[in-house]
Amino acid sequence: MTRDTTAGADGGSYENHPARRLWAGIEPIHALVYFAPEVGDAATKAGLKGWFMGYFAGRAAPLGAIGPEAVGAMFFGFAPDKVARALPDAWSFASPREVLDSRLDAVDRALARALPADADLTRLATLLEHAAGSCDFGARPLAAAWSGVRLPEDAHPRLRVWLAATVLREHRGDGHVFTAVDHGLDGLQASVTHAAAGLAPGERLLVSRGWTEKQWERALVELIGRGVLDTEGNLTEAGVALRASVEQSTNRLASAPIRALGEYAAEEAIALATPLARHLIDTEAVPVPNPIGVTRP
Repeated sequence: MTRDTTAGADGGSYENHPARRLWAGIEPIHALVYFAPEVGDAATKAGLKGWFMGYFAGRAAPLGAIGPEAVGAMFFGFAPDKVARALPDAWSFASPREVLDSRLDAVDRALARALPADADLTRLATLLEHAAGSCDFGARPLAAAWSGVRLPEDAHPRLRVWLAATVLREHRGDGHVFTAVDHGLDGLQASVTHAAAGLAPGERLLVSRGWTEKQWERALVELIGRGVLDTEGNLTEAGVALRASVEQSTNRLASAPIRALGEYAAEEAIALATPLARHLIDTEAVPVPNPIGVTRP
């Protein structure tokens, strides 16, 4: 039987919440950074060794020369050993400033290639920057760090859109992490339920997040014991409710930007971002399925 994993406890769908719909519109714009060859090439030219060193260093660069323990806690779903293979070694090859500058330059070039040539991004940039500027960054270290990144005054609107989208998605992501923890899920267990909900292939998550098969199996056993999964690894009714509760809480914690924009401007931002997200997915610049779980809005 196919379960509706988007249904909330009240029978509604957390997918329809404006904070969730804004995320669905901006996440593919941000996520281009993980799939664009320009970004991987830039990390290599900066001296970083391997794609995942570029990923961990690039995403964490605004935090400074940070170590694996804190990054593992913030990124949440990765095996500690995988993070430790990239950090702090990355900072011996390139400084956080060098990594950040090369990443922003590469993202700008990737956006110029991947977004529609006739896209007018100025209004969307203004709306997203206002939304990002309204965020409360208490207990949100990753979003706070990205909020401190300053672009040149002559930065193209596409890069302004990407940076504001990044602040907003990390703000949501930080909230998602501590609501998952509040619901009794560690990073591995959250990944297992993510796969069980059909949002990403479990085999791909296991490999990309650096877990061993033994660790994954142990998490399955723990979740079966809690009644979150059945013996075949599918979400139970309790598991569906758990995931819905996590997503509802995530929406609630991500609502400040929506309130700051107001209903009309929030819907305008969603309407402007959504065609860009669809374009990136339809052209396979951002592939689906993917470990993030982002789909075509």
